[in-house]
Amino acid sequence: MTAPLTPPHQPSPHDPWQKPPEGGGPGGSHLGTLLRSPEEGELRTELRRAALVAVAVTVAGVALGLLWLWLAPRVPLVSDDTAVFLSDSEGEEAIGADGTFALLALAFGAVSAALVFWFHRKGGIALVVGLAVGGVLGSLLAWQLGTRLGPTDDVVAHAREVGKGVIFDAPLELHAKGALLAWSLAAMAVHLGLTALFGPRDPEPEWGVYHGAPSGPAPSAPSGPAPSGPSGPAPAPSSSPEAGPPGPSAGA
Repeated sequence: MTAPLTPPHQPSPHDPWQKPPEGGGPGGSHLGTLLRSPEEGELRTELRRAALVAVAVTVAGVALGLLWLWLAPRVPLVSDDTAVFLSDSEGEEAIGADGTFALLALAFGAVSAALVFWFHRKGGIALVVGLAVGGVLGSLLAWQLGTRLGPTDDVVAHAREVGKGVIFDAPLELHAKGALLAWSLAAMAVHLGLTALFGPRDPEPEWGVYHGAPSGPAPSAPSGPAPSGPSGPAPAPSSSPEAGPPGPSAGA
């Protein structure tokens, strides 16, 4: 008697090339559902957090621009009705404005990275990218805000307005454009450092005991007499081979 064969119009249940049904397999599970793992949800959460961090850091650029406008040294100018000159030709106010912006940006980067680590308590490339993008956008916003709220950039009109021989402030400018990256560099460095020092670490693997070999010494052979067989004591040995055949019986 042989097993019934699979009809030709029905695929074999063990066919590896069988196409899964459209509605999913047993229990309603579909290939797309199986591919959705918890890591995908964590990735979406990290991207959402990174976007919020980038927006918050960009908005903080308003505070950086106002502080730069307040703390940056002014470049004094003077006019003689024919041209505009520096009131102090040996002054370093222009360099001081760039240095002030860079120092403030470094401070803002360190503080923003510390706050992000404090609220999220973990690292991640998404948060670092959010800090970097937000730092660049915040620096650009601070630069534009400081220059627009500062003295006018129409130096000739300003000189005519104040008159001859009157000292006035030059427009606030950022000559060292590399200072726009200070916020991002400081934020990434501080955040990575805090993550390395205080971030969560992976649990160390537990080394189990190997059960393949016995842990104690090998058992030694018993020193006593050999145990008897299952049917009782061993039979007595026969006569030695030197002994001759038994003599005739008395009745022979």
